[in-house]
Amino acid sequence: MTIIDSIRSGLAPIHREGYPFILIGAAASALLLWLVPPLGWICVLITAWICYFFRDPERVTPVREGLVVSPADGRVCLVGPAVPPAELGLGELPLPRVCIFMNVFDVHVNRAPLAGRITRIAYRPGKFLNAELDKASDDNERSGMVLETTLGAVGVVQIAGLIARRIVSFVREGESLAPGERFGLIRFGSRVDVYLPVGTRILVAEGQRALAGETVLADAHASGPETTYRVD
Repeated sequence: MTIIDSIRSGLAPIHREGYPFILIGAAASALLLWLVPPLGWICVLITAWICYFFRDPERVTPVREGLVVSPADGRVCLVGPAVPPAELGLGELPLPRVCIFMNVFDVHVNRAPLAGRITRIAYRPGKFLNAELDKASDDNERSGMVLETTLGAVGVVQIAGLIARRIVSFVREGESLAPGERFGLIRFGSRVDVYLPVGTRILVAEGQRALAGETVLADAHASGPETTYRVD
């Protein structure tokens, strides 16, 4: 393997959603480098960051009946029972929920937490509060998806944040998703919540880092004592 091949293997592909922003940044960089070089170099750095933001690395997804993988890269910010958004039609009783907060340096391509058929997609406009806050689940702009799975109905909600202003969906109602398959993207900082069937055992704690399509959030078939956590 040559040095160039080694460099290429270490670079993540860029998602197609990022191409328009990269082209705009490249054009602005070229113009400013010609007119005002110092500003041009700043624009080059911003364009490089846009390329980094829209990266879309491959992931290796664990596949087993009952496993629920993370739909997003980021930090687990909330874990515990919560009433799902009304537009999902999942009832008014609290369900086990895991929330993943994505900052502007995380990969923002979202992946299916488990296999299932999309029975509902519901968009709701709203505010742009800090996505780490619990009330962001109720007040912020969001797009919800319900997956009919072998475990029952699972809700996945993309929530816009302070900077995010666009939730992008790649799927439609009636389509089927495999575990870890890409289903959407949120631009520039946001959050994804997963609502699970009652009895699903959550295996992560607040503060943990998660990788979309790889980190196991929960297991519907787990048995034995509850998992405890130590921070070091």
